Amino acid sequence: MRICLLVPSVDGMRGDVRSVVNLAGELAERHDVEIISVRRHRERPFFPVRSKVRLSWLVDARPGVRHLLPAGQMRADVALWRRLRGLRADALITTRPGLSVQAARHAPRRTVRIAREWGRPPVPGPIRRFYPRLDAVAVATETGRADWERLLDGEAETRWVPDALPAGPWPRSRMDNRIVAAGGRWVPVKAYDRLIRSFAVVAGKRPDWRLRLYGSGPEEKRLRLLVTELGLHNHVYFMGNTPDLGGEFAKASIVAVTSRAEVPGMTVIEAMASGVPVIGFDSARGPGEFVVDGRSGVLVPEGGDEIGAYASALLGLIDDERRRRELAAGALEAAAVHGAPAVAERWEKLIAETAGRA
Repeated sequence: MRICLLVPSVDGMRGDVRSVVNLAGELAERHDVEIISVRRHRERPFFPVRSKVRLSWLVDARPGVRHLLPAGQMRADVALWRRLRGLRADALITTRPGLSVQAARHAPRRTVRIAREWGRPPVPGPIRRFYPRLDAVAVATETGRADWERLLDGEAETRWVPDALPAGPWPRSRMDNRIVAAGGRWVPVKAYDRLIRSFAVVAGKRPDWRLRLYGSGPEEKRLRLLVTELGLHNHVYFMGNTPDLGGEFAKASIVAVTSRAEVPGMTVIEAMASGVPVIGFDSARGPGEFVVDGRSGVLVPEGGDEIGAYASALLGLIDDERRRRELAAGALEAAAVHGAPAVAERWEKLIAETAGRA
């Protein structure tokens, strides 16, 4: 079976890109798989792509590359239209609402067309109009599935399909390093300032523990200034980017997530797969989409003295190694549903069922 996955760009350091790369690698063990990237921004994707997966780009946006068409969205739209009209594939999986609408309009009807969704439904007009032409909508969380079912009102089939971890075996934390880790893009929605302020309380009481921050982004300067302001330069370390976040999490004993929304939740999933308990805020579409409080991690209520509450949760796990290990075991169990073979099997079943209805 020939399967194409259509993404805005395969080059970025994003959770949705990580999920797509993981899924493509597993499917490529049994199928002809291609990732079609609308834009190319760098020589190589940030996350490693298995050699069996073919990569193609519609628009080369690297510096210094010349094009016949004008710069901007027109060039991408024309290239996408041409590729979709001439697509020869058994299944097409699109990964953004804008791409899914274009697939519904222009991809051949003989191709199974499935929209992969992570967040809330966007502006509903084009969605309601064109998504009924798709064969299915695959949503990463049960909460998201409910949102999409309400929007589409039975006009398109909606399924829950979890995100895939990279192929194992995965590194496993020994739970004996005095390290709290966090990772992802340093953007406002991730609220790393809440984590740094909370860790200031921890550092004052348990100065032998360290916080490692992995990633990069526009918030870096502000976060570094906050670390300096709070006098945490010996306690908080900016580790930079890594394509092996799970391997770095395995060096920690706690993974901290303070984002206001965590979908896709690859950071949380990779932490659990490394056998590390997660502490997160119990926010709408936050880590609670993946973490069960008291079983695979700890969820802290938002609002009020949330910084003090989060710091208390950190200190509670820091001081209770037995509880950390119990939560780590629960995290490993919860991560099993995200194993690449199991997730790929779900996708294969969904494609086969929708193809059979055509």
